[in-house]
Amino acid sequence: MVDKQKDVVIVGGAVVGCATAYYLVQSGVPGERIAVVERDPSFATCSTARSAGGLRQQFSTPENIAMSQVTLDLIRNLKERFGPDADVGFREQGYLILASDSGSSILKSNVETQRERGADIVLLSAEELAARFPWLAIDGLACGSFGQSGEGWLDPVSLTDLFRRAARAAGVEYIHDTVTAMEVSDNAVQCVVLASGRRITCGAVVNAAGPSAGMVAALAGIQLPVEARKRYIYVLDCREATQELRRAPLTADPTGVWFRPEGQLFICGLSPEEENEPPAEDLDYIDHAFFEEEIWPKLAARVPVFESVKVVNAWAGFYDYNTLDQNAVIGPHPEVRNFYFANGFSGHGLQQAAAAGRAVSELIVHGAFQTLDLTRFGYARIAEGRPLRELNVI
Repeated sequence: MVDKQKDVVIVGGAVVGCATAYYLVQSGVPGERIAVVERDPSFATCSTARSAGGLRQQFSTPENIAMSQVTLDLIRNLKERFGPDADVGFREQGYLILASDSGSSILKSNVETQRERGADIVLLSAEELAARFPWLAIDGLACGSFGQSGEGWLDPVSLTDLFRRAARAAGVEYIHDTVTAMEVSDNAVQCVVLASGRRITCGAVVNAAGPSAGMVAALAGIQLPVEARKRYIYVLDCREATQELRRAPLTADPTGVWFRPEGQLFICGLSPEEENEPPAEDLDYIDHAFFEEEIWPKLAARVPVFESVKVVNAWAGFYDYNTLDQNAVIGPHPEVRNFYFANGFSGHGLQQAAAAGRAVSELIVHGAFQTLDLTRFGYARIAEGRPLRELNVI
């Protein structure tokens, strides 16, 4: 079965795909000319639904700071843009990123970059950290950077739903199916083929497939170094936690361990070393030994009250991990001229989705970035093997 042509087919219906659909409509593309293809109708296994929901401006790359500021502005104006009931549960408790002597110069440089771009970040000495956060052990710390406003966490599903509902209300078609092939000729994708046998001719294709982005790109004969990386999040009960600790920012230790409050509980995690990456499969399997052996000792050393905690729940999700440089790939392919990337966010997809969706919509409608120049995130660096390193990856 061959559909009528769509102006845009978006592969992936989580937060990045839904944001792209929303901004395409805002840019003037009729909703009925847009299709979003999502293989998981429950959205239960997508990276968005399993995200920790963080929003921070503490990056080293100026574009990453600016992209988070787009999301912050959106949250500040939710009711104006989505209606009086719009809410994403934003908890503006900040990020606290800690550094040892070896990491202090990079942290200080990052803070300068962030403050130059309007982020409300303050650099604190070890003594200032101890005074401001009495639950924190400062052994081995040289300094820390704290987001006094404009940082925190939100409900990923609520933000995705706002984009999706607005797009659907404008006529965007959501198709629960899997893309199995793309027909490419004359340097363009002419048709997207689905597992059901449905064929959609299209003017443009947007790869918003998250951890599956590399496989989706391959359907168009394109190499994209984005793959799934499994990450665990553990839910902790700490009955001895003080009220100050329950109001803590998301805190990232120099060891890589991070934690934040979640209601009366806490959540925490750690990205493993490259050589110890778990298999990117079976999201139901949780490695509890990883918490016991790798996370808990580091967590308790930094927050002594966490010596007495109980793991009451846990879950796993996938990063859409860019193996080249852990930064997003946004923009058109240089040869397959109607194939657009919105991929490789490496754990930052929720907070960068709005800016990425808006940027891709501008490229499709206007042929150039209109509001935020993300040229450095383009595919050219992928093709050339030229990394754009983000120094503040959590």
